[in-house]
Amino acid sequence: MTPVYRPPRETDFARFPDSTPIVIDNGASTFRIGWAGEAEPRLAFRNIVQRPRHRSSAGETVTVVGDTDPALMKYFDCTRTSIRSPFDDDVVYQFEYMEYILDYGFDRLGATSEIDHPILMTECECNPSFSRARMSELLFETYGVPSVAFGIDDAFSYKYNQKLGNCGEDGLAISCEFGTCHVVPFLKGQPVLGACCRTNVGGSHITDFLRQLLSLKYPYHAASVSWDKAEELKKEHCYVAHDYMSELEIFKNNKEEAEEKTRYWQLPWVPPPKDEPPSEEELARKAAIKEKSGQRLRDMAAAKRSQKIEGLEKKLSELEDIMEQLDDSDEIEETAILSRTGYLSQQEIKSDILKVTQSLRKAKGESNGNEENADASGADKYPLVSVPDEMLTPEQLKEKKKQILLKTTTEGRIRAKQRRAEEAALREKQEEERRTENPELYFDELRARYLELSEKVDQRKRQKVNGNNNSSGAVGRGERLNAAQKERMRLLTTAAFDRGKGEDTFGMRDEDWLVYNKMSKENDDDNDGNDDDESELTRIASKIQVRPHSQAFLFMMLSILSN
Repeated sequence: MTPVYRPPRETDFARFPDSTPIVIDNGASTFRIGWAGEAEPRLAFRNIVQRPRHRSSAGETVTVVGDTDPALMKYFDCTRTSIRSPFDDDVVYQFEYMEYILDYGFDRLGATSEIDHPILMTECECNPSFSRARMSELLFETYGVPSVAFGIDDAFSYKYNQKLGNCGEDGLAISCEFGTCHVVPFLKGQPVLGACCRTNVGGSHITDFLRQLLSLKYPYHAASVSWDKAEELKKEHCYVAHDYMSELEIFKNNKEEAEEKTRYWQLPWVPPPKDEPPSEEELARKAAIKEKSGQRLRDMAAAKRSQKIEGLEKKLSELEDIMEQLDDSDEIEETAILSRTGYLSQQEIKSDILKVTQSLRKAKGESNGNEENADASGADKYPLVSVPDEMLTPEQLKEKKKQILLKTTTEGRIRAKQRRAEEAALREKQEEERRTENPELYFDELRARYLELSEKVDQRKRQKVNGNNNSSGAVGRGERLNAAQKERMRLLTTAAFDRGKGEDTFGMRDEDWLVYNKMSKENDDDNDGNDDDESELTRIASKIQVRPHSQAFLFMMLSILSN
């Protein structure tokens, strides 16, 4: 890509007399400024303006005119700004941006104060009068120029080429500009402005079209083909065909001339950035930041823990004071103290004291014994069990009976679970001894037991699906139910009606709900038997390394062993 060129500031501005005009070629794409009589302009830059915000100066807006160096633009925030041009279809409309451009141009030319030189500025054909008037006002009022002359760049170019002998007095001047194209006829060396033509297609449209073609042909590189790169490709490699149709035939027939005119453009390859290891100072800085953050979190946790400990100690002190008051009071005062504090009994207060004590130990980092945890859990779940009956209300007595029943049931289940675990461990030990003494006899017994349980489970499944006795092959709903299920259906049917009267009074009496206990018990017995058989079958299958559903493999193995 063409390197970005920032014009230096001229130093010979004072050498030119005030009568030397300053020539400005105010093009929509490029702004050129120089001295009359010189072959080349002194300065040339893009006729655009940007106003990004500086990243390190509290969002200060900076005006950037012309080309910009990408290496310097990283210090500016360009997300809220875009490239602006004072032109719209080669006519100046935005005079605010035009003033920025003229300031920059005069400054680069070396001017330090008002411009005391005449100005010659180009403009497009048939430029609107209001645009010329605003431009004149800007030059006279802002820069104090003594005089201004406007001219058409096509006419200047035609006259210059006429002096060089490239054209005669009669001809056409075709100007392909940034946003438009103009055709101006000349007769006897003078432009016929009334016969000029204009087309709103210019170089910017061609650049856009080229960029679209490249993006469609190479969609994976659409982001790499920017507008500036397409503009560069257009200027370096594109040309105007003298015979457009013959050019199409050349590329259509794939002639050697087409290969010669084909241009290959390599996208710039940027090596991936190498992550350099951080220095010792950077590591030390990050470690210090991490330690500071960790210390702040530890301080917050310590403050929160101290507040929690203070609250628990305060609550424990209040509960102990209540217990001291209860110990020093009689029965009437004790009832008043309990009603005032919202507790039902001293046992409930002791339970809260135990819970608060355990929470306090946990907050302080002290360990609690397993027995204390067990006692606390029991006291939390069943606080009324150890309270005497004479200290409870009728509602509390009912609740105490429920808690006693639940506690007894839970303890019984725990004891039964422990007993089953002990029996399973003893059985495993005995089976291991038998397997060690006589492995063949042990595995034969396991296989026989496996076949027996497998047949039993399969028979139970067939009974559920096909019924017990059905010679006709038809399966009815009643035939698919075993005895326990039929009994449950009978209980449900009779429970919903009161002695055949058709009135739904189920649930009005407490004994009605005993039906569910009976049904649940029968269902549990039935399911427990099924679960025991299936679990035993799974255990034996794991012993002999046979899956429960692969009976065909087991029968085959047994037949091989018997042969």
